[in-house]
Amino acid sequence: MAALTPLDGGQIKKSRASLVGGIAVGIGVFVLWAAIAKELGAGGAGPLFGGALVGLLVGLWIWKADL
Repeated sequence: MAALTPLDGGQIKKSRASLVGGIAVGIGVFVLWAAIAKELGAGGAGPLFGGALVGLLVGLWIWKADL
């Protein structure tokens, strides 16, 4: 039986559009995180650091997954 292989060789694409999209989504996630933290009354550097970390990870995922 023949094995199925992806047409693109199975490589993860990392285009410039994905990079820009990842940066935009990462910034958006951070802004929303900061707004929700402010609305809930969570002040200080902890929630902002958490939001920056989550924004970075989501942005990297968008870039790597080429979404």
